[in-house]
Amino acid sequence: MPRDVPPDYGPWQTVYELFRRRQRAGVWRRMLTALQARADAAGSIVWDVSVDSTVMRAHQHAAGARKKGISRSNRPTPTRAGPSPTTTGRGGRGWTSKLHLACEQRRRPLSLLVTAGQRGDSRQFTTVIERISVPPLGPSRARTRPDRVLADKAYS
Repeated sequence: MPRDVPPDYGPWQTVYELFRRRQRAGVWRRMLTALQARADAAGSIVWDVSVDSTVMRAHQHAAGARKKGISRSNRPTPTRAGPSPTTTGRGGRGWTSKLHLACEQRRRPLSLLVTAGQRGDSRQFTTVIERISVPPLGPSRARTRPDRVLADKAYS
């Protein structure tokens, strides 16, 4: 089954491999950090930060749907030791992940965190805020603290 990649980009495997290679090398993270630094130097970042989350449902093929000739009955059972360290969890509506995002008032992302879908918002709040780090263009420390934080009651 072909993936949803325009033919001009070539085979989907090539597109995926190039994306992953750049992700592992930290290219996307460095690009976001450089754009944040430029925006802050230009005074474009409003340091009133909004924090919210959204649930992302996995595609049916990622959720353990049966495939021809493959039996899924030998899957390991979850242990009582605690939640799995993966970012996909079994929520009330299937396999989900949750994206927690902190953005400034002009909708520029400042930090994000992906957790399993059943994880509560309030426990992730500190981590999302602590990940805010916008470096300056000059030789000084990165800005890490917003002026104000806006969040819904799930983060209370």
